[in-house]
Amino acid sequence: MPTLSWLTREKDVKSADAVAYRLLERDDALSYGDAASGNMLIQGDNLEALKSLLPYYRGQVKCIYIDPPYNTRSAFEHYDDNLEHSQWLAMIWPRLVLLRELLAEDGSIWVSIDDNEGHYLKVIMDEVFGRRNFIASNVWQKRYSRENREAIGDVHEYLMVYAKSPEAFKASRNRIPLDEQQAKIYKNPENPKETDPTKRWRGLPMTAQGFRPNQMYVITAPNGTEHRPPEGRCWSMVEPEFEKFKARGRIYWGKDGKAQPSVIRYLSEVEGLVPWTWWPHTEVGHTDESKKECNALFGADVSFGTPKPERLLERILHIATNPGDLVLDSFLGSGTTAAVAHKMGRSWIGIEMGDHAVSHCAPRLHKVIDGEQGGISEAIGWKGGGGFTFYRLGEAVFDDTGAINPGIAFTPLAAHIWFAETGQPMAAAHNGPFLGSHDGGGLALLYNGILGDKSVSGGNVLTRKTLGMIRAAAGDFTGPITVYGEACRLSPETLKIEGLSFKQTPYDVRAR
Repeated sequence: MPTLSWLTREKDVKSADAVAYRLLERDDALSYGDAASGNMLIQGDNLEALKSLLPYYRGQVKCIYIDPPYNTRSAFEHYDDNLEHSQWLAMIWPRLVLLRELLAEDGSIWVSIDDNEGHYLKVIMDEVFGRRNFIASNVWQKRYSRENREAIGDVHEYLMVYAKSPEAFKASRNRIPLDEQQAKIYKNPENPKETDPTKRWRGLPMTAQGFRPNQMYVITAPNGTEHRPPEGRCWSMVEPEFEKFKARGRIYWGKDGKAQPSVIRYLSEVEGLVPWTWWPHTEVGHTDESKKECNALFGADVSFGTPKPERLLERILHIATNPGDLVLDSFLGSGTTAAVAHKMGRSWIGIEMGDHAVSHCAPRLHKVIDGEQGGISEAIGWKGGGGFTFYRLGEAVFDDTGAINPGIAFTPLAAHIWFAETGQPMAAAHNGPFLGSHDGGGLALLYNGILGDKSVSGGNVLTRKTLGMIRAAAGDFTGPITVYGEACRLSPETLKIEGLSFKQTPYDVRAR
């Protein structure tokens, strides 16, 4: 497979591994609404934030949408959108690597991009996500009027889509509902004003391309006319299946009863339209629409260079998610993705590095929770509710020497150890030393006085006594256990008899 080469590629493709795991520090003053909602607004460098989310959310995100800088000198002033080409590639690569790790098995990632970096992005995403996992390059018509400033007017952007598994994505993705214009072709000839979808129908051609011997038979119409498939085509079903449709009154012969047969399909049976790659502004909005939405929220003096209308995000999230699914945007910008996800009943994580995480994103989401009626609100009947928690990036879990920083609490270290051992996020916080079992083995951590013990090193050393407390916390689990602690006072023979393996903190604690 072709790969893209740039000046610092060798270093950049490994850079995600070198990013520090940091704590996420909650700021209650900037949080809003229902504290139990689980929604997260994170202020900080998105590369470090993504790395810090891995121990908790690896493989959990159903839909990722990002709108990274386009390298066009025209983005929102808080972004550096005048990067050299190689710098842009160096910026995007490690972020894509971490986003891939966060994506669920049936999840998808959608990236807004234009022609400046779009083709390079395709090559990079082929390498990071796998070429077979490419789904589509959707074309969004961002303008409704002609662009006359250039030799050829630019009226579109792309939405690059990849899936963790194309098969799983296809099985779970949603179709696009028919609008009123599209539904007009379903009629009731006996009652043109009929609105009941179970009584409105259309006739679908009963032929298919190709030649299949068992689908090449003669059909006799009610008036005696014989029908054969047109040249180069066959019937779309075998004869026994056709007879079943005919017996159920699901074959239409035309007004005179002698037309080539077609299959009656009722409007109520239509699941929707398969999404396609052309997204016109009439269906998903345009940049003028998004600018008006931003002006209504922030005032006309605030400028975003590549704003996206709420209808565009609604279309993406409708296709890729269902209510309750987790959505992530690590280039949150003005907060559109989080706002739309919130209104649509999805859980969300938004990451922004600049001051506008506080000055723009948080206030916008306050308004959403309070029932703001801009964007898609009226169309979907949004009335408000929910909440989010505001976080900032805190200190690194490990210092430059690899030692655990002294201020690190039990829970974040437990999450990192669990992730390093299992490759999975820790399901819940623990207030005891036994962290759980995975693939038949248990995992325990003695750290920061978790046992409340006054013995050696506050109970952080594996002794007969602390082993007993681990066994008690493990309950019915009787399998082998890996124990992390400061030191071990048990002999190798005892460890073998008890089915234990010991790893010393901080030396055996490794970032995955």
